Formats: sequence, C-alpha cells, structure tokens
Amino acid sequence: MKHNEPMSEAQQEYIKNHHRHHRFIRYARLMVLLVFLIVWEVCANFKLIDSFFFSSPSRVVSCFFSMLRDKSLFVHIGVTLLETVVSFLLVIALSLGAATLLWHSRKLSEILEPYLVVLNSLPKSALAPLLIVWLGTGIDTIIVAGISVALFGAIINLYTGFMQVDSEKLKLIYTLGGTRRDTFFKVVLPACVPTILSNMKVNIGLALVGVIIGEFLAARRGLGYLIIYGSQVFQLNMLITSILILCAIAMGLYQVIQFLEHCYKKRI
Repeated sequence: MKHNEPMSEAQQEYIKNHHRHHRFIRYARLMVLLVFLIVWEVCANFKLIDSFFFSSPSRVVSCFFSMLRDKSLFVHIGVTLLETVVSFLLVIALSLGAATLLWHSRKLSEILEPYLVVLNSLPKSALAPLLIVWLGTGIDTIIVAGISVALFGAIINLYTGFMQVDSEKLKLIYTLGGTRRDTFFKVVLPACVPTILSNMKVNIGLALVGVIIGEFLAARRGLGYLIIYGSQVFQLNMLITSILILCAIAMGLYQVIQFLEHCYKKRI
C-alpha cells in the first residue's frame, strides 16, 4: 500500500483496537503495582506484617532519598551498571566469536559440545570463590563472574541458530561460487540477527545476575555489596531499596535491548 493512500475503515478500526489493547495492558500493569504497594503499606501500618523485617513502601522511599542525599547511591548504581555493561558486551563478543568458530569447524563443535553443556549447567555461584582466589577481590573478578553466568548458554544458543539456517540458501551461495566465508556473512549472520537480539535480551539479565553474585563476595561498592551489607547490619530498608533498584535497572536494560529489536524490525 502506498503511503498516501487512505486507510480503510477496517484498518482504522484494527489500529484503534490495537492501541486500545496496549493502553489496557499498560494501565492493568500499573494497577497491579499500585494494589501491591497499597496492600504492602497497609499491612505494615496495621502490624499485619513486621515492618522491621518486611519494611514498607514509605520506609523504602525514605531510605532511597536518604541515600540520594549522601550521594552514595549514585556510586553504587554506577559501579553495578559499569560492571554489567562490560560483562554484557564481552559476552556478546565472545559468544559470537565462539559460535562462529564452532559453525566453521564441525569437528571442533562435536568435540566441545559436551563441555559447553556441562559448563552451562554448572551453578556459577560455585565458581565465585575460585575466581576470588585466582583474580582477587577487584572489579575483574566481578566482570568475569558476570561473563561466566551468560557465556556458555549464549554460545550454545547462537551455534544452534547458525546451524538452523535454511540449507537451500547456503547451497545457492556455493552454486554461485561463494566461499564458506560468504555463506556466513551473507546468509547465516543476517538470518540470525533475530536470534542474536533474543539472546541479548536474556544475556543482559544474566550478566546482571552474575555481577551481583560477584559483588556479594568480592566487592566494597555496588548494589550487591549494599544488599549484603544491609543484611549483615539489619538495615533491611536499605536491603529492600537496593533490590527494588536492581529490578528497575534490569527492566531498563531489557527495554534498551527491546528498543533495538523494535528498530531492527521496523527496518525490515
């Protein structure tokens, strides 16, 4: 349809229903959150739950602004964000490189596949103490912890996506005299962009999880450190505030990747 052609009534009605549906979902999500916060606050105020252990929305907001005033919160959020973004970018680079290598060499993929499955299944929190012994208690340890949580699953998923590309398209490239390099860059990689973006949405959350695991054990700054510190000194308002900030960060990072995916879909 040309851009200057008027839409039919059916199309206009469909667009209106589409927008109405999305508005309903937005408002419903907001209502669920508001109901949860109201119930939480009422239960804390009427002593139905112990506010010392469970806190309350008003206490969380008060703690949040208190941490903002002494500017310590910005440092902790910045450190966690930096470690997460670095881990995430390294996961993308390493997983793409490894999956490409496995796709290029069938023998290598058959040799390494069981090891990748085992490493992906291994609880990464079990590796954290070992990373501390190897790397010390600095930012390097936390970044490696973030990478370890997401890397092996990302390699397996990307390699699987590469192998599922339409074989007829690959044959066409070879028939036209193309090399294996040509098939990868002209067919396999473009066809797997949705798979890569889907993996990125998962890996950004996994990188954050790995960073928090690392901060639990080897940090003096960051939201993971605040959570552990708050639990040790029974400042549970600080602990819950840090957890809620983590939720907001995770949602924000996910929305960034989703925006990139949306931009890609609009282009095609």
